[in-house]
Amino acid sequence: MSADPKPPPHEEIHQPFYIAAHDSLVDEPPRTLKHGDTFALFDHYGDFASRRGNTLGLYHRDTRYLSRLRLTVGKRSPLLLCSTVHANNALLDVDLTNPDFRQGDTLLLPKDTVHFTRSKFLWNGGCYETLSFRNFGEHTLRLAVDFDFDADFVDLFEVRGYQRRTRGRVSAAVRGADAVRFSYDALDGVPRVTDIFFSEAPRELSARHAGFELELTPKVRRSIAMSVHCSGGEGASQRQVFRAMRAARRELREATRRSAAVETSSALVNEVLSRSMADISMLVTDKEHGPYPYAGVPWFSTAFGRDGIITAMQMLWLYPSLGRGVLRYLAASQATGFDALRDAEPGKILHETRYGELANLGEVPFGCYYGSIDSTPLFVALAGQYWQHTGDRHTIDAIWPNILAALEWMEKYGDADGDGFLEYRRRRESGLVNQGWKDSGDAVFHADGRLAEAPIALCEVQGYAYLALTAASRLAGDRGDTPLAARLAERARSLREKFEAQFWDEELGLYVLALDGDKLPCRVRTSNAGQVLFTGIASPERAARVVNTLSSTDFLTGWGIRTVSEREQRFNPTSYHNGSIWPHDNSLIALGFARYGHSDSAARLTTAVLDAAINMDLRRLPELYCGMRRRRDKGPILYPVACSPQAWAAAAPFAMLQACLGLEVDASQHLARLRYPRLPESLHSLEVRGLPIADASVDLLLRRHGDDVGVNIIRRRGDAEIVTLQR
Repeated sequence: MSADPKPPPHEEIHQPFYIAAHDSLVDEPPRTLKHGDTFALFDHYGDFASRRGNTLGLYHRDTRYLSRLRLTVGKRSPLLLCSTVHANNALLDVDLTNPDFRQGDTLLLPKDTVHFTRSKFLWNGGCYETLSFRNFGEHTLRLAVDFDFDADFVDLFEVRGYQRRTRGRVSAAVRGADAVRFSYDALDGVPRVTDIFFSEAPRELSARHAGFELELTPKVRRSIAMSVHCSGGEGASQRQVFRAMRAARRELREATRRSAAVETSSALVNEVLSRSMADISMLVTDKEHGPYPYAGVPWFSTAFGRDGIITAMQMLWLYPSLGRGVLRYLAASQATGFDALRDAEPGKILHETRYGELANLGEVPFGCYYGSIDSTPLFVALAGQYWQHTGDRHTIDAIWPNILAALEWMEKYGDADGDGFLEYRRRRESGLVNQGWKDSGDAVFHADGRLAEAPIALCEVQGYAYLALTAASRLAGDRGDTPLAARLAERARSLREKFEAQFWDEELGLYVLALDGDKLPCRVRTSNAGQVLFTGIASPERAARVVNTLSSTDFLTGWGIRTVSEREQRFNPTSYHNGSIWPHDNSLIALGFARYGHSDSAARLTTAVLDAAINMDLRRLPELYCGMRRRRDKGPILYPVACSPQAWAAAAPFAMLQACLGLEVDASQHLARLRYPRLPESLHSLEVRGLPIADASVDLLLRRHGDDVGVNIIRRRGDAEIVTLQR
């Protein structure tokens, strides 16, 4: 095998934007920070100098602005003591010490004499660092401290493996006694500049090196600081590290206060929930229209329609303002015309947006791309759910024309052949071949392994359409448009009948994965059928069959439900979509189980995913992990290039707890219902503080009593009621 493996030929054809696995994000998991449109992947030393390959760096708006940063002490690498990202994701703290320094047989400086810490954070397009030293020896020392750095300005798609023919020129220059600037003469005409500043003038400074000689008296702390600023960020004028740090921490505190709080009887589960909420707060970027969760770091740190909507749905019961921000942003970016290159049609909702050089030049189509079959119905469904939770008429009034345009797209363009189902087909070869959430090129196939040909109608997408139509019908009725409400309800009823007739497979005991371009069913057992339950389109009898099938060992591994049954031709537990485990997928399945009253199954599934999170680095659920069966004394198997953190993975534990509680909010009646509440096996109690119900809120305490759960209202703010339904 070559040192630079490429995907098999069929994947090259179907996956032009394949993420090449030149190095694994599992091998020494990077330390990740993000603020706004900027993120950084550090090694455990706080450098961009790992042996792991070329993924590390400081990125801003899809471009890497610093590709190398290495700290040495006495021309040697320091010894690592500890490396951790704070629980709130505000700061990376690294503790280091000196190695032994010898000259021949003479020990000049014993190891562990000097302790030094690196504190790093991001703020407004800048990366700030304070480097502090303390000499625990008995004598004054003079210590050489050096930084080596470089900038390559590569596009994120190049880091992912995209091969381009030509690129611009990088130049570097010293700018004064304490500053260096890298400039990129980009082919898209957008100026890109990296400025590096030091808190004091180095002893020597060149375009790619800064050298200090520090005098360290015993027991006295000495510090230097540096900052790196990306053009387009606001931080280039904010060279004061501590002022920027205070602002960053204040913003993170305010972000975490936007949502209700959840605490359980398990310290380990609380660590998972704390990390998940911190990840969501970090990934949320405040846009002109409100907060929006960027999909994930490193590959998807931008606005995605599907990911943003599903994250908002998962968090709606705790963080409704996130739903408002997602709805307003996607309404503002809704397609108004036709563009085959971008797969755009009037009324269609965004799939992805990018800001890098390759997108600006059109070498990749994702500058503002609409190649998603499900973002549009999910947008309408989120609007209905947001209305049900909040009663926010102002927001619904503002986006009502966008909802109508989305409904028209579903009828006119999403169902191009008029058979009642939403289907997708890319308009250009540069677009995504598969446009559901399983969008890798080999994710939709027949029982014999043959790939399905477009246009393709996915089973869960028909459920999304049903959810959208029923939600829009209620919205229209609440707005007083009875005729429209009736028409939408009839469309939903008709879709449900057709879906049950053409997608159910009695032998599989599941809904088939899809119908291909010849309307032939893809008779494959997949987790997509579980998301069908989330939408409510399934009959109760068939929903029970789906629950039983997905709870079998073909799917349920002990860490969660696989995307594909191990009995299928293309099953591969280490693949991206054909046998792996996705936390967000499991959370929607759990919500589907609860919707049909299978709360015990939802609780068991929640236990499995929480157990996986407890065994992850930093208690953080990644985008996906491998679908191997759970084994004694062995944790879940990680996927090599999964995003971590990923928004809808971080939100999954909260959605799964909602499923366990059977929680439904009805703002019009100022009440929340808990239908057959259960707690996961590891929890004896769960407390929710500030559960929003319209313009009121309540604090709840739930305790296990045998197989039942008792519910107590601890505090009530405003007019809100809790109704509990027990079996």
